[in-house]
Amino acid sequence: MARRWLKTPEVQRWWGDADGQISLLEEDLEDPRMSMWIVSHEGRPFAYIQDYDPRSWDMHHLGDLPPGSRGIDQFIGEPDMLGRGHGSALIRAHVERLFAAGAPAVGTDPDPENARAIRAYEKAGFVPLREAVDTEGQRVLLMLRRASQGAQ
Repeated sequence: MARRWLKTPEVQRWWGDADGQISLLEEDLEDPRMSMWIVSHEGRPFAYIQDYDPRSWDMHHLGDLPPGSRGIDQFIGEPDMLGRGHGSALIRAHVERLFAAGAPAVGTDPDPENARAIRAYEKAGFVPLREAVDTEGQRVLLMLRRASQGAQ
């Protein structure tokens, strides 16, 4: 399922080469710093989300978040589920679960050109901070939501 999703045009546009991403996801399955989830709506799997401790990587662009914070990445793999509010809903639900578990903040780093993702994060309560360069040398927009700020 994840392989099929990674090969869809929208996911490839923002996540890159499907074969390379499949290898990374397979490696991440064994990495205790990563938590990986399949998201379903009405019993139908449609998206992937991961969360991680950004302070566990040297020089991570979200590494200055307070201890216990999480970073997140996700994609919607079923094209017919795009543009229907599912992205902001799954982000909001996952972040609320991270806050309930004690995370003081959650950060993310969409491509600055990915207006759909930025809109979904903003609807889920994230605030844009600044552009930066990620660990692979790509431009990203750092976005943050603190537990104390609540959803908008």
